[in-house]
Amino acid sequence: MLNFSKKLIHWYLQNKRELPWRQINDPYRIWLSEIILQQTRVEQGTPYYFKFTEAFSDIKALADAHEDEVLKLWQGLGYYSRARNLHATAKMVAYELDGKFPDTYSEIKKLKGVGDYTASAIASICFDEAAAVVDGNVYRVLSRIFGIDTPIDSTPGKKEFKALAQELIDPDDAANFNQAIMEFGATQCKPKNPYCLHCPFSEDCVAFQQGKIDKFPVKKGKIKVKNRFFNYLLFITREGETVLNQREDKGIWRGLFDFPLLETAADLPEEDFRESVKDLKITGETAPVVFAALPVIDIILQQQDPVIHKLSHQKLHVKFWVIKLKHKSGLKTISFEDFENYAVPRVIDRFMEGFDYKDFVSVG
Repeated sequence: MLNFSKKLIHWYLQNKRELPWRQINDPYRIWLSEIILQQTRVEQGTPYYFKFTEAFSDIKALADAHEDEVLKLWQGLGYYSRARNLHATAKMVAYELDGKFPDTYSEIKKLKGVGDYTASAIASICFDEAAAVVDGNVYRVLSRIFGIDTPIDSTPGKKEFKALAQELIDPDDAANFNQAIMEFGATQCKPKNPYCLHCPFSEDCVAFQQGKIDKFPVKKGKIKVKNRFFNYLLFITREGETVLNQREDKGIWRGLFDFPLLETAADLPEEDFRESVKDLKITGETAPVVFAALPVIDIILQQQDPVIHKLSHQKLHVKFWVIKLKHKSGLKTISFEDFENYAVPRVIDRFMEGFDYKDFVSVG
């Protein structure tokens, strides 16, 4: 298509949103914004960008931070491996690369947590390298305009779209081209209800001309979602303390803190809880404490229907069980007053927003 890049960049200059990272080419801040915006909408990610730049003015400050501090700032964004990779990369650049951010696509891509898309964005915006970005927005734009029905979640599809984007990029204005095609997909050629009648490519767009906008892009098949059933034990002592553990496994939320967890194969009815939980080991000051040995005053299920929390490949069915104790009986506890200092999964954070432990401390 003739003048694709010129037409796209012209649209961008007329319609682009004013975003805080668009007026700079500092690789630290561009990299930070790109990592935050992976799997995250601009509206949600922007406040986090400001939080991180205020807390860590440069990559050395981020590198010197404790991981718990980074995870706490990240809380609510999800996909916490991004935060851990962010911290690891900051330390690599600060300590192994003498604070100098890599300045080529190939070297940027070697950084932890940085793939083709992020490396291309940083290389083009910060260092004028003509490396074309390809993400969900780009797949959608190119598949619709050029009528490409190769599945985007296939190896041939990924290669085809990358090659086409690389062919279309303006080598003399790579930064604007990449930002333009991403912006076009995000605000004009949207997944649903795109603005086709006011699109500069409507006359050439195969999907629009054939009435197949909703058919592009093509995917091979949906990812199977796994259902998991979480039962969180929210201990409350008379002193206003609870138990909070730091997750050390390699699964979801590694490094975050959560309540003691009983995971079951299916939804756990209230009448079966005591029998199911009796052998669960709870973190103690010197050794784990078996639940059955604890001085339990009362057990209160906070909601009959589980809270549903959706992740990319998992659907969590979460119940919160308040466990009132006469005393902490050797458990390793923290004060509820200090709870906000710990990075916790969003599902717990949301629950705690409407929960007041004092309602339970004063009773029994």
